[in-house]
Amino acid sequence: MNIAIIGTGYVGLVTGTCFSDLGNNVICTDNDRAKIDALKKGKVTIYEPGLGEMIRRNSKVGRLVFTHSFKEAVTKSDIIFICVGTPSRESGEADLSYIENVAHDIADHITSYKLIVEKSTVPVETGERLKGVIMSASGGRIKFDVASNPEFLKEGSAIDDFLNPDRIVIGIETEKAKELLTQLYKPLNAPMVITDIKGAELIKHASNSFLATKISFVNALSYICDRVGADVAEVARGIGMDKRIGMGFLKAGAGYGGSCFPKDIDAFIHISEKLGYEFGLLREVKKINEMQKAVVLKKTEELLWNLPKKTVGVLGLSFKPDTDDIRQSPAMDIIRYLKDRGCIVKTYDPKAMSRAKEVLTGVKFCKNAYDVALGADCLIVMTEWNEFKELDFKKIKKILKQPIIVDGRNIYDPELMREMGFRYAGIGRGRKGKAK
Repeated sequence: MNIAIIGTGYVGLVTGTCFSDLGNNVICTDNDRAKIDALKKGKVTIYEPGLGEMIRRNSKVGRLVFTHSFKEAVTKSDIIFICVGTPSRESGEADLSYIENVAHDIADHITSYKLIVEKSTVPVETGERLKGVIMSASGGRIKFDVASNPEFLKEGSAIDDFLNPDRIVIGIETEKAKELLTQLYKPLNAPMVITDIKGAELIKHASNSFLATKISFVNALSYICDRVGADVAEVARGIGMDKRIGMGFLKAGAGYGGSCFPKDIDAFIHISEKLGYEFGLLREVKKINEMQKAVVLKKTEELLWNLPKKTVGVLGLSFKPDTDDIRQSPAMDIIRYLKDRGCIVKTYDPKAMSRAKEVLTGVKFCKNAYDVALGADCLIVMTEWNEFKELDFKKIKKILKQPIIVDGRNIYDPELMREMGFRYAGIGRGRKGKAK
């Protein structure tokens, strides 16, 4: 099929590349000319395992094309996926101005039937507005359909998520739209949820909100575990083995971040209020998530006593492993707080250093985890990169000024850390972090 991808951010780039790998002809465009220029030269603008090779492979055979021309993308395609940003306004409401701008641009260039698909995460009823704008701006002269096809891609495993999805959600109004999208996704042989557009829009926000709720629930549980001396990892395992609950997203830590959960929670709360429902549960989910950063800081302060002039090493800057995304990353807030309290901060991340350097000042960026530990009074682990799980802790203990580790992602065994002589504190791991 002939496909246009409008917006080459995380979702657009992964989606377009994977569609081309399935044998479709894909044209990607973006209003960021520098980004398109880089992609044309084979330079991948985000870090996602396997993505660079897939882009180069499909570009080489001509199935994946990057262009500055919006007109070219629209006129040469049968299906147009809108993959632009929907950032949060101060009120929490999703900013849909990029969606509206794209709708006007499509209307300016549409000359034959097109299926226009919302791929961006948007509030319920956006499809209606999108259709209205295109209809009005085009004068109703050309037939088109609007559909909703939300993405469920996890950063770090996005290609596998696309090619092996749990389900494909399609919101449509006509049989023609249904036929096109089901045919497009047929090679994946995945279960399909076919509903109306509003249903599909709600599924996306509800899914992310429910997953965030699981994270905040186990983080709230970690408070209780700390107070009674239980281990939240063991408690979560006991809960998650119930098939009705499941193990996914039941890991206590410093809280969720990234470009999806924080933004989508805010948007869903705002949507609900507009519809006359006070979604108190989601407000509490958000509150608990913010409190988790304070938990990490409190544990650090308890072990260090006084923070000013102490050297603190922070391992991890991205909000999760296998990505360079630092948006809403708890690590960034932790670093800013430590600096405000007069700490000397050293940090390292395998992939997110260049992005962090653009927004953090007064921080020493190191070449590896051992450089971070050298002379530091404390190590705080904020991202569960595999290389942090495999450190030489005998070496780490020797080069730390004080043998203190605050494990904001619970990736280490508390007893093992204490047996090695570390003063260790995890999230909800029971007793205080005293070495044996």
